[in-house]
Amino acid sequence: MSLNATSKQSNGLTLDLRSLDSLKATSGKDPKAGIKDTAKQLEGLFMQELVKSMRSTTMNSGMMDNSATEMGTNMLDTQLANQMTGLPGGLSDLITKQLERQMGIASKDSKGSPLKGLGDLSSRLQDDPGNTTSATRSTPDAPYVDNKNLSASERFVRKHQEAAKAAESATGIPASNILGQAALESGWGKHEIRMKDGASSHNLFGIKATSDWKGKVAEVTTTEYIGGVARKVTAKFRAYDSYADAFTDHAKLLSKSPRYSQTVAQADTASGFARGLQKAGYATDPAYADKLTKVINTTLRLQKTVT
Repeated sequence: MSLNATSKQSNGLTLDLRSLDSLKATSGKDPKAGIKDTAKQLEGLFMQELVKSMRSTTMNSGMMDNSATEMGTNMLDTQLANQMTGLPGGLSDLITKQLERQMGIASKDSKGSPLKGLGDLSSRLQDDPGNTTSATRSTPDAPYVDNKNLSASERFVRKHQEAAKAAESATGIPASNILGQAALESGWGKHEIRMKDGASSHNLFGIKATSDWKGKVAEVTTTEYIGGVARKVTAKFRAYDSYADAFTDHAKLLSKSPRYSQTVAQADTASGFARGLQKAGYATDPAYADKLTKVINTTLRLQKTVT
């Protein structure tokens, strides 16, 4: 490929990326439409480069080559790239889904207004394609946004991963182990312990309210294994003002109580952590260690894909 042809390709790519700036006005009114347009442009760029790459591998005869035939060939290649762009189930659909996930785009916010977030998308794509917006993470400056495009388990990991990391810093127990236990105890957040008025107790770990607990209490019916037999009993559980408080209390329980010292020592592996909890009597379910190990392994996989 000639230096001139290479320069033309580079200039075309730059101009097309710069044209993404024109999508900002549209994205403010309809973020999803803006993302779809962006995905189609990116797919178009890819298809153009793909056709050019295929064309460069063909041998030119040299006999009939001139500026007119080159222009005709370029027009034909552009038409072919356009025909390959925007097909159902094609690359643009995959790009759209990925961008929506990274941008944390939901249908409506809590006030019923379209969520913003496309903003400076052109610079994001050029500078950091893997970047995610603060709207998809739980930080002091930007509260967690529930992305309906994710599964319940993915949303659970995204929602609580920062609190789990803080607990890891306090205890040395891997965040995946802590998140996995919260997921098992709460059914990925679907079966939280509730107060009498239906409000959440924020107790994701099933920690009971013993006589030394001075905080709020949630009294519910739960399943306990007595002599290996499952029975329904009424028990009191600790209640917190927030999920962060629950993670903090759980970290304190595991790190400060001599009962769980061996658990913390074996926390470098999922199975060791799970067996340690069962041996220390954290739960009465005889299959607790096996169940917890499986959930922790699932959490590990989710942490690699959910940011």
